[in-house]
Amino acid sequence: MELVKPAFGLVFWMTVSFLIIMFLLKKFAWPVILKALDEREQSIAEALNSARKAKEEMASLKSDNEKLLQEARNQRDLILKEARDAKDSIINEAKGKATVEADRLRRIAREEIQNEKLAAITELKNQVANLSIEIAEKVIRQQLSTDDKQKALVNDLLKDVKMN
Repeated sequence: MELVKPAFGLVFWMTVSFLIIMFLLKKFAWPVILKALDEREQSIAEALNSARKAKEEMASLKSDNEKLLQEARNQRDLILKEARDAKDSIINEAKGKATVEADRLRRIAREEIQNEKLAAITELKNQVANLSIEIAEKVIRQQLSTDDKQKALVNDLLKDVKMN
């Protein structure tokens, strides 16, 4: 039954190791990850602002076109029809371009965020694995540092083998 229950020292050192790893991650890894996410968020916000500005410019162009149409109403009916056709095609083209560009920027931003997130998670996993290996190595070295401890370990293993 003693093999199933962990010793107090093992639980204590595992807890200390875990707390050290959490402290190191909080101190060094999280600020970098949060900074990268904030930069992505700012770039997305800038892209959305530029799309909003383009929409405002389209609204401005639309009001300018309406003024031109008011002046054109005083002219021949043929010129009025041509001006309306030109206005509609310009607005539709500008809306189409703005929509396509906004969608493209959103898609690129999402892909970049996903890629950076995956890279950060992979790097974090690698660091945790390396730290775990180093901690395990230090614990094993400390436990087998003297001949008495090594002999006691061998005797315990031989007793287990004899019992089986």
